[in-house]
Amino acid sequence: MSSAPAELLPLLGQNLWHLFAVFLRVSALVSLLPAFGERSIPTRVKLGVAVAFTLIIVPAIPSAEIVPDAPNMTGLIGIEILIGLMLGIGLRLFVLALQTAGSIAAQATSLSQILGGVATEPVPAMGYLLTLAGLALAMLLGLHIRAAQFMINSYMLFPMGVLPAAPDLSPWGVTQIARSFGLAFALAMPFVIASLIYNLALGVINRAMPQLMVAFVGAPAITFAGLFLLFAGVPFILSTWSDTLFDFLQNPLRGLR
Repeated sequence: MSSAPAELLPLLGQNLWHLFAVFLRVSALVSLLPAFGERSIPTRVKLGVAVAFTLIIVPAIPSAEIVPDAPNMTGLIGIEILIGLMLGIGLRLFVLALQTAGSIAAQATSLSQILGGVATEPVPAMGYLLTLAGLALAMLLGLHIRAAQFMINSYMLFPMGVLPAAPDLSPWGVTQIARSFGLAFALAMPFVIASLIYNLALGVINRAMPQLMVAFVGAPAITFAGLFLLFAGVPFILSTWSDTLFDFLQNPLRGLR
């Protein structure tokens, strides 16, 4: 009977280490995860979310065979945090794409100064609206479930304790940043086209009637056009954005392999 606790100690230590190793990657990813990792979310709430995701993911991950010693433990902690941050940054770029699209659209339609300071981050009101609506849509579409599946699949792509190769990560990171800016510009394209047409028409009118103050006449028109495009285009913008986000959750290494 006295030998039973002694036999359980190694198994208990191994399970606790496995739980801790999973928590490292999950907590780093959750700190940047859309909706869960926003700056307005309290740190204690983020910690609770990370613990909840860890308890969901641990049973699906094969347990480590041995408990590493101190030097190997330090390296493994750094690797797991690095992988979590890398994947979290890839997801955070989608939120930045919405903010950038809102900034481009606001600048194009002269709406960049309307309620510019209501958000936690200094973005125009149009970008704040798109970001808030996009995060709400992602949660309604089951972002928490997709995120849990994404974290489980990450251990198939990046096994525990295996450092990703830098020559592979560099093109992947460049591809994700380029795709983020490309997605932002594509989402804001209707506003850019409307601004181009407005400025061309304004130039023609000014050329034909130099005495007319075309800026005062055209300012209400571009403002109304921007608000109308925002009203009519938000469903299509958010649909395109959410499809791209969930496609990344299914295959995060599209630009790597």
